[in-house]
Amino acid sequence: MSLDPADQRQHPRIPTILRVDYAHGRPVRDVTENLSTGGFFVQTEQLFAVGDELRLALSFPGLLDPVEVAGTVAWVRLAAPDQPGGVGIRVESEQDRRRLGDILSAAGPNDNAVTPSEQDGFRVLIVEDNPHIIEMYSYVLKKLASNDLHGKVPLEVHFAPDGHHALLRLREDRFSLVMLDLYMPVMDGFALVERIREEEELKGIPVIAISAGGKEAQDRAMQLGVDIYLRKPVRFVEVLETVKQLLRIR
Repeated sequence: MSLDPADQRQHPRIPTILRVDYAHGRPVRDVTENLSTGGFFVQTEQLFAVGDELRLALSFPGLLDPVEVAGTVAWVRLAAPDQPGGVGIRVESEQDRRRLGDILSAAGPNDNAVTPSEQDGFRVLIVEDNPHIIEMYSYVLKKLASNDLHGKVPLEVHFAPDGHHALLRLREDRFSLVMLDLYMPVMDGFALVERIREEEELKGIPVIAISAGGKEAQDRAMQLGVDIYLRKPVRFVEVLETVKQLLRIR
């Protein structure tokens, strides 16, 4: 089931991964898959029905403060081997649509000069032991920094093959974001997240986990302090597009 084609044309969707927190104390945390002024898609394993009304907070730790919106479940997508399940949220309130529009406008092209707060740049640490994934990240991030950001927001990408080496790098240098796999040799991602959240100098760093683990792995990772959990297979270009947009918002 999909959104009405006319609605898609009226409100084009932008691939954007943001954290989704639910009102009324729901302990579950999900992520968006795309965003438009008319609504967004939420990847979730929770059971919702068409017509359910939800109040949500969209954010990205360290880059975008929570933006609260109310919406209605317009459609449901069942999980499949190549994609997670979830729900399409339609936003009707003009005020909430303006809030979504503000996020999209801020993430659009910006020819202004770099502000002093941006001069130190943005440093990403990717913790991954798969050389093919590392090669893909390297290619796309270099393209992002040179072509899409035009050098206006300095972007450095560093890699570590396991949690042990990542922890050494985090203690030596300043990083704006950590993206990690959960299953690695020497020190896995679970142990790394636990150490990050224990150390005073590191505990504020936003952490994204990208893993093939199921619900149990997600629950454990979130309990340890992961901000955003993405389940493989994930389209890395969408992750990097989100980083690009959030850098512009910043």
